[in-house]
Amino acid sequence: MKITVTGSLGNISRVLIEKLVTNGHEVKVISSSADKVNEIKKLNAIPAIGSVEDYDFISGSFKGSDAVYLMIPPNFRTTDLKQYIRTVGAQYAKAIKENGIKYAVNLSSIGAHIPDGLGPTGPNYFVEQQLNELEGVNVLHLRPGMFLTNFYGSIGLIKHQNMLGNNFDGSVSLPLTHPRDIAEVAFNALDTLSFSGKQFQYIVSDEKNGLEIAAVLGNAVGKSGVNWVAFTDEQLFNALIQNGFSEQMAKVYMVEIGVALKNGSFMEDFNKHKLQSVGQTSLQQFAKEFSAAYQFNN
Repeated sequence: MKITVTGSLGNISRVLIEKLVTNGHEVKVISSSADKVNEIKKLNAIPAIGSVEDYDFISGSFKGSDAVYLMIPPNFRTTDLKQYIRTVGAQYAKAIKENGIKYAVNLSSIGAHIPDGLGPTGPNYFVEQQLNELEGVNVLHLRPGMFLTNFYGSIGLIKHQNMLGNNFDGSVSLPLTHPRDIAEVAFNALDTLSFSGKQFQYIVSDEKNGLEIAAVLGNAVGKSGVNWVAFTDEQLFNALIQNGFSEQMAKVYMVEIGVALKNGSFMEDFNKHKLQSVGQTSLQQFAKEFSAAYQFNN
């Protein structure tokens, strides 16, 4: 089959591309970076270089595809990240309709059940609805939890300050997901086109609170007594800006998600469907990867 994959060579897309190519599919990869052309070709995939905000480019890239994998890449330049997500999602839906594509796997998130949800969840709800309105198109929405690999960004905090933290206290439970588990679910769906109608799938491989996460990752790198610190929203925002985040990325993807975890809205629908969730990589298993990365950064 001919499958178009958005997301360039990110943590999910690269694994997905490799699996699809290995199984004999013709894979086109959308990337905004011309520097990725040779790397994409080395994976025996077809590079398509352009912006996801350019509708003509997106529609042209989708042309001839049997199925598409959709994700909306981060945008560090936009002054309205939520509108950016809505705009790109609507263009994906329009391009699917224009090209007569019958299958789409869409990377959404936990919390996408709320029309006006905090962080990216509200915009993800909008994108899901845009795709759900497409007649005759089979859509699978993937709703993962927090990426385990995001903890790599906390290596410095553990190493130099013996702590982890966020804008909620250590008793708050986090749904955890490894990107490769998302890639596996997306691959199985696209390889077999085994989904029909409009569906969603939660992908959560573990659930741990902040105190448990601090203990497991601390023990993995040989540091005892790693603390979980609850920052104020303002403290977290300022720390993220100092570490290179744009204001929109810090506010939407970090601060607001923390608020949604605190007030319970982020998890309410997931908790209803927890038994149907899939995922393989536990925090304890990821801790081995974290330890290797920690040692590499010594």
